[in-house]
Amino acid sequence: MGDGLRVLIASANQGKVAEYQELLAGLDCELLSLGDVGIFGDIAETGDTYDQNARLKAVECAARSGLLTLADDSGLEVEALGGEPGVRSARYAGEHASDRQRVAYLLEKLSDVPAERRGARFVCVIAIATPAGEVTFCRGECPGMIVTEPRGERGFGYDPAFLLTGLGLTMAELPPDIKNQLSHRGRAVVSARQVLRQFIDDGRSR
Repeated sequence: MGDGLRVLIASANQGKVAEYQELLAGLDCELLSLGDVGIFGDIAETGDTYDQNARLKAVECAARSGLLTLADDSGLEVEALGGEPGVRSARYAGEHASDRQRVAYLLEKLSDVPAERRGARFVCVIAIATPAGEVTFCRGECPGMIVTEPRGERGFGYDPAFLLTGLGLTMAELPPDIKNQLSHRGRAVVSARQVLRQFIDDGRSR
């Protein structure tokens, strides 16, 4: 793409990378994956908050790649579990559990919980870091509840277990374009697009 803005998506999750490619479509920039720039292996998420984990990934990958880098940390917070799994969402059922195993583990923990206490929300924090270590944060949330049986074949993670408020559909039952409008990540990206557009404009004005 010549001298245009190149943005690294700091995730090894191909589902997430594909989602960002859709969410950021139309911006005048080239989106790259970690594999595109030769970064392999997971970045340790040792923070206690979404902000800390997103910052860790964005800053490290920006420094290693020399590129403007977007990273996020997201999680599911369930009322009846005191906000769990939260920042541990990806590791809740064990370090190497599959999405299907994570959903099954969550539903088992909620097996005796009535509908009125199954309220939940998805949270996403995006960090956009420069190679110099400057970071901007964007946040999005999506309210809903946890179903008793997984539904839908789309999406990834806990999507089949998360029923969106007012829609009667799980995140995994939504067409991608609708999900991208309503999801926690989609809402955080509204702000992230503005941040990236400013970098693009700054690059053009030089």
